[in-house]
Amino acid sequence: MKLKRFLLRYFPPGIILEYEQGGSVKTKSVDLLDLQPGTPVDAVVDEITRKEPLITASKTDQVRKLIIRLQEKLNQRDDHHFYLFKVLRAHILPLTNVAFNKSGSSFITGSYDRTCKIWDTASGEELHTLEGHRNVVYAIAFNNPYGDKVATGSFDKTCKLWSADTGKCYHTYRGHISEIVCLSFNPQSSMIATGSMDTTAKLWDVETGVEVSTLSGHSAEIISLSFNNYGDELITGSFDHTVSIWDVRTGKRIHTLIGHKAEISSAQFSWDCKLVATGSMDRTCKIWDAATGRCIGTLRGHDDEVLDVAFDYTGTHLLSASADGTARCYDTVSHNVISTLQGHEGEISKIAFNPQGTTVLSASSDKTARLWDPDTGACKQILEGHTDEVFSCAFNYEGNTIITGSKDNTCRIWR
Repeated sequence: MKLKRFLLRYFPPGIILEYEQGGSVKTKSVDLLDLQPGTPVDAVVDEITRKEPLITASKTDQVRKLIIRLQEKLNQRDDHHFYLFKVLRAHILPLTNVAFNKSGSSFITGSYDRTCKIWDTASGEELHTLEGHRNVVYAIAFNNPYGDKVATGSFDKTCKLWSADTGKCYHTYRGHISEIVCLSFNPQSSMIATGSMDTTAKLWDVETGVEVSTLSGHSAEIISLSFNNYGDELITGSFDHTVSIWDVRTGKRIHTLIGHKAEISSAQFSWDCKLVATGSMDRTCKIWDAATGRCIGTLRGHDDEVLDVAFDYTGTHLLSASADGTARCYDTVSHNVISTLQGHEGEISKIAFNPQGTTVLSASSDKTARLWDPDTGACKQILEGHTDEVFSCAFNYEGNTIITGSKDNTCRIWR
């Protein structure tokens, strides 16, 4: 094994090692989730060199400089005020979803008009229209961190794989017998998972277009799925009130998370893959130990259905968004409420931390998106102008650009 170069990852803080082994180039990441601006640098360097054989004594100076750069980034003030940069009359029918590529240089929109469009963020220019689906394009994703491919899942029961650069369709994945409502690439970009109203999830090979396995076991539609950061496990959330954790290599179920009393709306792994958070129509969130499948906390307080959940990168804070018009920020260790985000006049369907974990973004049926301080619950800014429900929102990787998607058929870029 020979170390070729270091790559820096600001959010969450980490150093990526690119190395050569057996003639091929591989990467591994040194995660520094606990790094703070005041953490003693030498102690971090000692810890890394003790655990990581690729980093020899001659490389410690380089590592020290990288850690200082990460600390400088963490120390930057977060007082960004967003302004409306562009309104895109994106589609002839309402949008379903929006998503950035890793760098934030482009983003995609899905729509009831049966297409997905790729946009240039800096200019607001349409780059490609991905046409071919015969029904609503509901689920969309870039193969981040690479960003050279786009997957689209449709009510026509198929998933398609496209070139982000040319708009060419590589594969059409057929096999589901009902609508596809969620999808995700694994981190290696070698596999796509699709979840369907037919109660199954399927794994597909990106390169060959072949079905790898069918994950059967749920008794109602699967509406949420995501890989962990290693790509070896997948979680599926279902209307059957349960969440399943699957072994991607074997297609076998590892755990069934049982305890919610109504449909699951959202299920997420924490960045370090140790925790799973679930939101449910039963008005609660639950936190689970991913290794054992045991419920370690039930988070209460909402007066209506929980529609979305999101971790920060440390896994110590969890957001919940509810149909009661409020959001909450919880401490995942104590399970206490840190803050309640109040101000929206309609249900909140989408919620996210910025990459730094210092600001919360919410999208609501009251036609606005809002920015919040997660520690105090104070509203920092209201993103106004949409003329119908805002149901999708996302930060770019740097956290300095936002896209909002609305039922008014437009998408807005905020900078």
